[in-house]
Amino acid sequence: MFDDWRKEIGVNHDEIADFKFDTLYGAIETDEIQFGHFKGRRKWENLRQVPTQQMRDALINLIVYQGDTEFASVEQQRNLFETAPSDWDRRALTRVMIEEMRHGWQMCALLVDHFGYSGKVEAQKMLERRAFDNQRLLGAFNVDVDNWMDFFTYTDFVDRDGKFQLQMLKYSAFAPLGRSMSYMLREEAFHMGTGNDGLRRIVEAGVIPAWLIQRYLNKWISSSYDLFGTDHSSSAHWAYVWGIKGRYDEPKNEQDAKLDELNDYNRQLYRDEVAGLIERFNTVLKPGEPKLYAPDIKFNRAIGRWAGLKFHAQTGEPLDDRAYEQHLKEYMPTAEDKILLLDIIRNEKKWIVAKEGGRDPLATIAEPRKSAINL
Repeated sequence: MFDDWRKEIGVNHDEIADFKFDTLYGAIETDEIQFGHFKGRRKWENLRQVPTQQMRDALINLIVYQGDTEFASVEQQRNLFETAPSDWDRRALTRVMIEEMRHGWQMCALLVDHFGYSGKVEAQKMLERRAFDNQRLLGAFNVDVDNWMDFFTYTDFVDRDGKFQLQMLKYSAFAPLGRSMSYMLREEAFHMGTGNDGLRRIVEAGVIPAWLIQRYLNKWISSSYDLFGTDHSSSAHWAYVWGIKGRYDEPKNEQDAKLDELNDYNRQLYRDEVAGLIERFNTVLKPGEPKLYAPDIKFNRAIGRWAGLKFHAQTGEPLDDRAYEQHLKEYMPTAEDKILLLDIIRNEKKWIVAKEGGRDPLATIAEPRKSAINL
């Protein structure tokens, strides 16, 4: 079914078809549960050891949502191969897709190996949903990534949300889930690096105006804020109490967790990291261009306490309906903006600085997995 999915969505190129997909497990820092009600007890190696059905249901839900995003991202980016700015970028895209597929494969393996018939059903449903039919579980993963500004911004910031989610799951009391995260995190690092380096090359080239770059930052970063979940989430609360999903900085954070603010806490850590990355872009920004920034955490939110409310993207100040309608035209990509962007990409050969000194992404794809404990 996995092979059929690849063929159906049109990403079964030779480099992908020839890749051997593996289920990879890495070492975890400790065999003891690190937080929550069961802290100090031995981590669970199989589903029979998980104390309650509610906890088992929560685990399967976490795995399904994670796997769904992995397959979705491949579907979102499926049409980018022909427009890659260089052969290096095309091969980087290929590697990103291969590794996202492997992450989905890994989540399916967890479901099939540990959750019986229910797990097999959920794994099958993951491969049946389609982002381009608006069927993926989270809204940001039903949006086409159909140009390279989208791709670089997506891989830098949406995949960075992915890093946060994987890190939180790495601390899970369910040991097979925690072990799965080690290699997914190593592979995710390449995806974020590809996006961050691509955006830096665009900013440094100085051909695409900063105001247009900012609109794409606003689009994908505000969507990423939502991916952390609702405020005062009971799901996050109980996932922490049960020890199956921690805070992003769990081992270093010695303070008691504020159980009703877990998603907001991790979301703020994400925004702080993103803001720092954008400040680095400003160091190579063309003189005279407006500084880039991370949008306010209240801007363009679809879930949580700020959902549907109207705030300025940069200042966070509240806006009335009329002002906000105009504001969106000036701070989010419009149809006209996309036409302009694609015109620049087609006609300006130096819209992005050439990649220099990078190793072949496909030649180094196996490096993160050399120390997998099950190979």
